Amino acid sequence: MSGPRVPALMLQGTGSDVGKSALVAGLCRLFRQKGLNVRPFKPQNMSNNAAVARIPETGEWGEIGRAQWLQALACGAEPSVHMNPVLLKPQSETGSQIVVQGRVAGAARGADYQRLKPTLLGSVLDSFQRLEAEADLILVEGAGSPAEINLRAGDIANMGFARAADVPVVLVGDIDRGGVIASLVGTHTILPPEDRAPIRGFLINKFRGDVSLFDDGLAAITGFTGWPSFGVVPWLNEARHLPAEDSVALEARRAPSRSAADLLVAVPVLDRIANFDDLDPLAAEPDVEVRFVKPGERLPAEAGLVVLPGTKSTIADLQAFRRNGWDEDLRAHHARGGRILGLCGGYQMLGRRIHDPDGVDGAIPEAEGLGLLDVETVMKGPKTVRAVAGLSHEGLAVTGYEIHMGWTDGPDRARPFATIERRAEGARSADGRVEGTYLHGVFGSDGWRRRLLQSFGLEGSDRPYLAGVEAALDAIAARLEAHLNIDALWAIARERARKS
Repeated sequence: MSGPRVPALMLQGTGSDVGKSALVAGLCRLFRQKGLNVRPFKPQNMSNNAAVARIPETGEWGEIGRAQWLQALACGAEPSVHMNPVLLKPQSETGSQIVVQGRVAGAARGADYQRLKPTLLGSVLDSFQRLEAEADLILVEGAGSPAEINLRAGDIANMGFARAADVPVVLVGDIDRGGVIASLVGTHTILPPEDRAPIRGFLINKFRGDVSLFDDGLAAITGFTGWPSFGVVPWLNEARHLPAEDSVALEARRAPSRSAADLLVAVPVLDRIANFDDLDPLAAEPDVEVRFVKPGERLPAEAGLVVLPGTKSTIADLQAFRRNGWDEDLRAHHARGGRILGLCGGYQMLGRRIHDPDGVDGAIPEAEGLGLLDVETVMKGPKTVRAVAGLSHEGLAVTGYEIHMGWTDGPDRARPFATIERRAEGARSADGRVEGTYLHGVFGSDGWRRRLLQSFGLEGSDRPYLAGVEAALDAIAARLEAHLNIDALWAIARERARKS
């Protein structure tokens, strides 16, 4: 790579869901508080929880992983597609849509993508260099584990990137899942010497209890690997207030969290569920329980509101919805006077029919919808990706973003969910109890969310949702400063700049 180098540090994990995203977000906030101009970076991400971000060169909108949107917030920076240049959005068990520097570049099955990866390294390094031009420090998040040596050829997510960009690495081990000593020592053992070289040490995440009880464990890891420890991070309760990135985290959200909530919101977990963090602002309300209903369970009869979430494969998930018997549950919910809201793909499902003549959504050209909204959807491009702001049908400010294929129209569009840039958006049924919208993130509109809760007889919180996220980032930053050797991490990051 050419040009002046800025300090950079990469966190890689011994596996998925070891907490890298929250750690990077917390470090972004901490170093920002120290006066640095920080940028997050994740070379390759796989997630259907996406966010919109600017393509700086054109001013258009593109897609990045939701975690990088959060990390940009932690940095106080506008999200950019260069913060996550390669985003994979799973569409089936074996294939994903590929988004490169914000734009859809095609789709590929797993084996095909492995052959494609080396061609994407140029885009990854280009994005990294663009961030270098505006940053004092870049904090990089890996994906999965560098020990997945079956995926090492052409790697752009972990050591392939770290070595190409000459970025030092700290390895993160998750003690909560057990076997953390073996996972760190095993990673050291399995990596070839050239891939071990960028690793400067390790840290332990998600520790519960007395940290001193693990002193012998730290010594053992260092004894086997030669790597120093940079600290032990306790279980971060504050992380529950941050948007989660992928369906691994969704498992922890399925159990009911409140036994006596005034409003139960049921959310069926679709096979290709997308942007389920849309529900986070509702879940943060003190009198609301958001219950994610997994396949094989029934939609709870006591729910006041059922939300059909977004999906990366509308027709396939609609079929699965029926196989679970949720279509019958939903009709019964509506007959009891219950309310229903469809978000993006969930909105498309609520209509009378979905047409897919070009196979945009999959192999099925047409499907009957749930019939609760008098609209039909045609799956056509181009893909809509943009941030939006407007007014709800009640006249309240709403903000959000659109990421979808397809166009929806029909008689119920005469009763729009909102007005965006003087155009009608979404639809409502004649009885007003079924609504659909393409707006992701709409629950984050504080005034609208409060009005929604008031329609259920609740008061709703006066605290802005994002204020809670900001407070959580500040709290995590403080915890990391207390439990990690921040000076040593900063010194390692500066190693790269000194090589310029």
